[in-house]
Amino acid sequence: MATNKSDLGSQLTNDRKLEHIRAIENDPQTDREGRYFDRIRLMHRALPELSPEQIDTSIEFLGKKLSFPLLISSMTGGDHELINTINRNLALAAEATGVAMAVGSQRVMFTHPAARESFDLRQYAPDTVLLGNVGAVQLNYGFTIEQCRKAVKVLDADGLYLHLNPLQEAIQPEGDTDFSNLSEKITAVVAGLDVPVLFKEVGSGLSPADIETGLKSGIHWFDLAGTGGTSWSRIEYHRTADPADQLGLCFQDWGIPTPEALRLAEPYQNSASFIASGGLRDGIDMVKSVILGASLCGMAAPFLKPAMESAEAVIQVIEQLRREFTTAMFLLGAADVNSLFMNRALILGER
Repeated sequence: MATNKSDLGSQLTNDRKLEHIRAIENDPQTDREGRYFDRIRLMHRALPELSPEQIDTSIEFLGKKLSFPLLISSMTGGDHELINTINRNLALAAEATGVAMAVGSQRVMFTHPAARESFDLRQYAPDTVLLGNVGAVQLNYGFTIEQCRKAVKVLDADGLYLHLNPLQEAIQPEGDTDFSNLSEKITAVVAGLDVPVLFKEVGSGLSPADIETGLKSGIHWFDLAGTGGTSWSRIEYHRTADPADQLGLCFQDWGIPTPEALRLAEPYQNSASFIASGGLRDGIDMVKSVILGASLCGMAAPFLKPAMESAEAVIQVIEQLRREFTTAMFLLGAADVNSLFMNRALILGER
């Protein structure tokens, strides 16, 4: 029986999710290890005047309380046992530890309906924050507000990421690169949904112009997702058919480092809130991010391999991050997260 073009496109979208995971597994350099936060030194307090037990690490995000400002960032989704296992374990761990979770792009569930199961996660995380995720550029390729609503509904999501990934699409062999005149369609999505819409880059950072565009569309949460961590440009390089095509390697470090993206976002703190992701590696990086103006901190890479194993393995990583975050607060004499936020007096200097 002949396979039609729609079926081929459906399978391609689903297969791509597995290819991304394999590229990350097989090439350690997809994590660029920018370590940009290492350049920031903090003001140690030898007499912090509090005990670790007194420290309150909790925050509120989208109307729900989180145990500390951690978001398990978007990773994957699709019709495959491994992908179902990863998302289920991440959701179970997020619920058990009281942190937020965002899913990978949900476009695949519209081209490959069996992938819907990988996003049906509220059963595993009934109380914590879950974020849906679709590519903003798909609004130029026939993706509708109704499909956005369905992406929210399957997850019973508290908000919807519109991810922005022009570099990834430019490198991707089958990339969708028409980002022209998206603002009007984004504004319509914001107005047409019952949950907040958030802007998210995928590893190259958001500029002030991007933030201003989002604000005009009614968006008030921005995941800056700067460079320094996972390089989707390098990942897509592994999927090119022509080994002589080096475009993905050429642009593997393109973008705005996350600490710099936070500084560029500072003038918009009165009208927007920011998530720091991209290259954060431990609880100290999380504390530095909050000091620079992040209300929440996103990580993905540290959870991928544990999520292939079990929810308990993911919980172990989260609890380690919580200990690091709390210890750094203790050593800064900070009793709660609000005392960190935008407190530049806690920065000793930069290398």
